[in-house]
Amino acid sequence: MVTLLDNRATQLSSSEVIKAGAAQRAESRHPEKSKKADTPILRKPDWIRVKAPGSPVFKETSKIMRDNGLVTVCEEAGCPNIGECWSKKHATMMIMGDTCTRACAFCNIRTGMPKALDIKEPYNVGQSVMQLGLNHVVITSVDRDDLKDGGAQHFVETIQAIREASPKTTIEILTPDFLRKEGAIETVVAAKPDVFNHNLETVPSKYLKVRPGARYFHSLRLLQMVKEIDPTMFTKSGIMVGLGEERPEILQVMDDMRAAKIDFITIGQYLQPTRKHHKIIRFMPPEEFKSLERIAKVKGFLMVSASPLTRSSYHAGEDFAELRKNRMAKFNI
Repeated sequence: MVTLLDNRATQLSSSEVIKAGAAQRAESRHPEKSKKADTPILRKPDWIRVKAPGSPVFKETSKIMRDNGLVTVCEEAGCPNIGECWSKKHATMMIMGDTCTRACAFCNIRTGMPKALDIKEPYNVGQSVMQLGLNHVVITSVDRDDLKDGGAQHFVETIQAIREASPKTTIEILTPDFLRKEGAIETVVAAKPDVFNHNLETVPSKYLKVRPGARYFHSLRLLQMVKEIDPTMFTKSGIMVGLGEERPEILQVMDDMRAAKIDFITIGQYLQPTRKHHKIIRFMPPEEFKSLERIAKVKGFLMVSASPLTRSSYHAGEDFAELRKNRMAKFNI
């Protein structure tokens, strides 16, 4: 089939063709944003540029993912760190499909009605973890508001499959908010992941525009509940900057997290996936991230990761080892 893009291609510059192609892809992944006005994408500063992926280990990691029919958030969300992480055989596996029932303004994951759960997926995830030889793995998912338990039992089965296939691997989960899914949090905590991560994503004042399907205080309460159910479980949460938040708001989020006894905070730069997504208001310079890191440590977080390229699962294995060491030092274990 000949498309409008094909017909115009010979009349456009290469950069215009790339932009037009990106617009078509964005519309297919995010039909709910098709009528939204385009917003300009700011040019990235030097401190946020990364090398293109392509090492032999990167390709090996990709093959293992494909052979097991797995989806990764690294690809679906367009993570800038994919080259570095996959070259170390670190990949964040995304369970329950590639289609999300939410339509957050910052996220590049496809929106729509998801397919039925793949009952073989937990086993395939476990096999991939074993084949990659991972010491630490991060498992995340799309939001599945269509499921009665939000996918909680699928998380449990995935954790169990990893433990069976690779008993020494520590497991970090990055969950959706299980909004209005009674008993879901208790179900997942009972499976004993080593780290329970759920991102607040942004400051409360930006929720209606940035994360309209979620509730700030529900997400905060979720993390507080994890600690109430199992005080020994590590909890983790993160926010993006560059969405128009003010510095005092960031500091208040830190205080809210500490009140919920969250152990580990991540702070990274928001990067705009397409012109249909929320625009970048500013790029925070590295020295501001350093300042926030110092403040977070003073506020009592056991572990802080704050930099332009910080993402929830970036250096997750090394950070978990540091997190565990810091707890032992704090309590003289």
